[in-house]
Amino acid sequence: MFFPSVNAVVQKSVDRSDLNSIGVKSMKIRWLGHSCFKITSENSSVIFDPYENGSVKGLKDIHDSAQLVLCSHYHHDHGAFDSVKKEEGTCCFTTETIETYHDDLKGALRGTNTIHIISDGTYRLAHLGDLGCQLEEEQLQKLENLDVILIPVGGYYTIDGDQAARLIQRLHPSIVIPMHYRSDTFGFDVISAVEPFLSHFDHVRVLDTSTLEDLEAYRDCTVVLRPALVQ
Repeated sequence: MFFPSVNAVVQKSVDRSDLNSIGVKSMKIRWLGHSCFKITSENSSVIFDPYENGSVKGLKDIHDSAQLVLCSHYHHDHGAFDSVKKEEGTCCFTTETIETYHDDLKGALRGTNTIHIISDGTYRLAHLGDLGCQLEEEQLQKLENLDVILIPVGGYYTIDGDQAARLIQRLHPSIVIPMHYRSDTFGFDVISAVEPFLSHFDHVRVLDTSTLEDLEAYRDCTVVLRPALVQ
């Protein structure tokens, strides 16, 4: 069983009107595994950091499609464009990038890392890729006012759980989704489990699903998803 052993705190649902009924877009977040996510909104789709088939222990091959593929860097477990089938149509997401490093030596060990920020006009989401360095104040300001942040927490190749928690405490995103960690069934042996990161937070929701749809119900929560492609 891959679920963390922390006690999950259930947040009360926010009493809001049905956003779809007033024309607000609904973003859906699906964790395929490792750092790979599929984000959809209306008729648009993007996949972040697809891994090469067989490159991440415990995860099945990717057989998915999207209109847009965004990779933080081009290591085998993050930059496999060929794993994703191209979808037709116009993608509604706007994108911003922040250039960072994969290590704390300005890329001397592992190269550069690109943070991607996307928006569908309603929700703003950032995928931090394999962030391995501290961010400058100007970079931090670009990451303010996020609805969702996808953040690596496993350490070794990236920032660790303590560093990730400090970053979250600085940015105050509405929803936090950890990625790039190991469990007893998936992930690299050299990286950490998710528990050290979760220990910093009170409102943790551990879900038995790979998909987050009703974002409004999870505001001010750290959300642990189940990888869709876990073997």
